[in-house]
Amino acid sequence: MATENRSAAAEFILGGLTHRPELQAPLFLLFLGIYVITVVGNVGMITLIGLSRQLHTPMYFFLSNLSFVDLCYSSVITPKMLVNFVSNRNVISYVGCMSQLYFFLVFVIAECYMLTVMAYDRYVAICHPLLYNIIMSHTLCCLLVALVYTMGLIGSTIEIGLMLNLHYCEVFISHYFCDILPLMKLSCSSTYDVEIVVFFIAGFNIIVTGLIVLVSYAFILSSILHISSTEGRAKAFSTCSSHFVAVGMFYGSTAFMYLKPSTASSLAQENVASVFYTTVIPMLNPLIYSLRNKEVKVALHKTLGRNLI
Repeated sequence: MATENRSAAAEFILGGLTHRPELQAPLFLLFLGIYVITVVGNVGMITLIGLSRQLHTPMYFFLSNLSFVDLCYSSVITPKMLVNFVSNRNVISYVGCMSQLYFFLVFVIAECYMLTVMAYDRYVAICHPLLYNIIMSHTLCCLLVALVYTMGLIGSTIEIGLMLNLHYCEVFISHYFCDILPLMKLSCSSTYDVEIVVFFIAGFNIIVTGLIVLVSYAFILSSILHISSTEGRAKAFSTCSSHFVAVGMFYGSTAFMYLKPSTASSLAQENVASVFYTTVIPMLNPLIYSLRNKEVKVALHKTLGRNLI
């Protein structure tokens, strides 16, 4: 009976980002600003793509889904973090903790696959331009997006099932949200099987999707270098540069977190990497895709002009 009570602890205490009281208010304002920009940017991107006919293409269909994923997994983490900055006791219930972990995993895994699908879309657009509209049909686009969310649900369901079976002897999580690695450190039962499965799933999601992205960009680069005109090369590069930047930031930070030994970095380094991919990347993605994309800028000007008139 005692074991069952430990495995279903009533609540956990989140360590947060800092223990220094004088930093709580500045960090609250900083992350509130980041979250507001994230919500406005991603909701704005989804709305703009929905309202602008010229953006009703596979590339922007995937981009609107990427914005949705970014918005969701940022919203799973940031609001609770903001509350903890202004509360005396950073408590989260057992159910709340496992729910936060589950939905975080759903959307972070979905992000991996969405970026992969977007790389494939750019590969088809640049390497097979004459067949683009045939290959990237509306049916295929919908199936690819459905696959993205399905992979997120499968991976997160497996991992959360394993976490629910662990027995927790401690309640203090040395992190600012309920993530797998900090939670495993609280277990008084063996976490070897969980670590192997988590490493396998994380490795599969990051390495396999990362390889697909790299292979796609290898073919893209080869095709771009065979374009004779400088203007044509510049245009092809511009359509891929935004996505390549987004891919590099996301895969770099997630690989640092999940594909290393647990003793390979300090808590401060892990927090920085986590903050980057849970709060900063969702804010930066809509900025990257809008500031470096002429079609988005033109669509935004037309939409704002139409609404003002």
